[in-house]
Amino acid sequence: MAQSEAVEYAGTIARGRRQWARGGLLVLIPVLMAGAGIAVLVYLGVHIGVQALTVGAVAAMIPVPVLVACFLWLDRYEPEPIKYLAVCLCWGATVAAGLALVLNQTAVKVIHLPLAVVAVATAPLAEESMKALGPLLLFLLRPRAFSGVVDGIVYCGLSATGFAMLENILYLGGYGYAAGADRGGVAGGVAQVIGIFFVRIALSGFAHPLFTAMTGIGLGVAARSGSKKVRILAPIAGWLTAMLLHGSWNLMAELASHTKQYLILLYGYFAVMMPIFLGMVGFALWLRSWEGRLTQRMLPDYVRAGWLSPPEVAALATMGRRMSARAWARRVAGDPGLQAMRGFQYAATRLALLRDGLRRGLHEKPDDLARVREEEQSLLTAISGYRSVYTGRDPQTPEAHWDGQRYHIRFPDGAVRPFDPPEQPVVPVPVALVPYYR
Repeated sequence: MAQSEAVEYAGTIARGRRQWARGGLLVLIPVLMAGAGIAVLVYLGVHIGVQALTVGAVAAMIPVPVLVACFLWLDRYEPEPIKYLAVCLCWGATVAAGLALVLNQTAVKVIHLPLAVVAVATAPLAEESMKALGPLLLFLLRPRAFSGVVDGIVYCGLSATGFAMLENILYLGGYGYAAGADRGGVAGGVAQVIGIFFVRIALSGFAHPLFTAMTGIGLGVAARSGSKKVRILAPIAGWLTAMLLHGSWNLMAELASHTKQYLILLYGYFAVMMPIFLGMVGFALWLRSWEGRLTQRMLPDYVRAGWLSPPEVAALATMGRRMSARAWARRVAGDPGLQAMRGFQYAATRLALLRDGLRRGLHEKPDDLARVREEEQSLLTAISGYRSVYTGRDPQTPEAHWDGQRYHIRFPDGAVRPFDPPEQPVVPVPVALVPYYR
């Protein structure tokens, strides 16, 4: 066997092993999630009772749709596949919650650590590690699912939302309804649930997503960096920050409980946690708009090549312009036009992220470059297909073509005249791009 053939054969064997390992993980993870979810529910049912479990589950699910809707809203520029979002949410509610429960119980009953030490040190380590493990596996197995920091925040935030739901079942059902019912019957249980619901969900329901979002920022930074050091250190830095915030929050609660000085917790809530939370919200909104601005920096290359027109790129800059473009497409082409415009916007954003990745040096290996070029061509083909659904259907717009430098507009007399593009493109009116101009 020649040396080149031997190398090729060895590479084939290595790729086959990687595929088997990846396939095994993809099968193992859903099985592990299902088993962990069942185990946690059985554990809670045995320890707090079925009735308390039911009450706690119903109350704990109330904030989940709100939090999920917030993350989906944040992810509107370049929405991630629902299956990945669902996996992260379910991971937090099953595997992460189950493993964290085991680790915390082990620290208390086996290692015999004081409860205060577990709350301040062990719990943040166990819980932030388990919540982040699901998105981390997704990052390693499906790196293309992470296109930036927003994706990291969304994936980790959803994992934390699922985790918080399971944890709230324990608090609302066990420490709430079960404990209150033992002292005051059903009325006492309901009153206890309402009190805990107000403190844990109404006031601090953002805590778990906020903590784990720090790890998500680290994963997102790693996804957009070509440096190996950054790809390793950024997730670790985010994970450490998540544990620090989590531990600080628990420390304030423990200090307030042991000293009976509940102003400590109140001060920590308004002076520390709320500013961090509001700062995180502002940062997330800035990141969300960054994806819109990215199209304005990356896509002009395709405008000059004749693949996109200036109005199309301008219509991607903000969510308001995107919504206007969708309304226009629906007006001229009905619901198919609306769906086509949504597809166009998604494909164009993916194209901008792909181009940005090339400029950042994320795809330097020959195989990666070949895959990126193939994906680029696929996105450009998809964009042309989406555009064909609504282009030329607006009776108020003359027939026009873009050649990468000038417009070619057909006038009522039948003549086609070239025009330079205006400094401020008119949106959201796209023009046809014909093959002989490319």
